[in-house]
Amino acid sequence: MKLDKLIIDKFFAKKTIGGEPSINDLRDKEFSGKKLSVEERLALNNFDRYRLKILNSSSDEDTFHNNYRQIQVIANLGEWREFLKEEYSKA
Repeated sequence: MKLDKLIIDKFFAKKTIGGEPSINDLRDKEFSGKKLSVEERLALNNFDRYRLKILNSSSDEDTFHNNYRQIQVIANLGEWREFLKEEYSKA
C-alpha cells in the first residue's frame, strides 16, 4: 500500500476523526458514480459559487493564496449542509 494512501485512509479519514460529511465527501460520492440528492447538488453549486466569489475578490496574490487555503479546509472539514443556507445561495 502506498504511503500517501495509508496516511489518508488510516489517519485522516472522516470516520477516524469524526464529523459530518463535507463538500469534498459529496464530490467523492459523485465521482464514484453515486447519484447526489437535490440538496447535495444545491450545496455543491452554492459552494462553487461562494468559492469563486471569494477567490475573485482577492486583492493580491497573498490574499488569494490565504483564501484558497481556507476554502480547502472548509471543503475538507466543514459540513456540506452549511452551504444550503440562504446566504450561500445568493453568493
